[in-house]
Amino acid sequence: MDYVSALVPPFVMAAFFIALVVTIVKSQGGSNKSKEDAAVDAVIARAEATRQQQQN
Repeated sequence: MDYVSALVPPFVMAAFFIALVVTIVKSQGGSNKSKEDAAVDAVIARAEATRQQQQN
């Protein structure tokens, strides 16, 4: 029975990891995609502006 108790935690972690990946994939796109894209674009633009100011 020791082998069962040794194998349970990795299987539980694998199940949670698979559930996390499925949740992330399902939440991509859809109605929030444009809002997420706009937020990422704003962060990139802000970082680029800061980098340009530091170079000058």
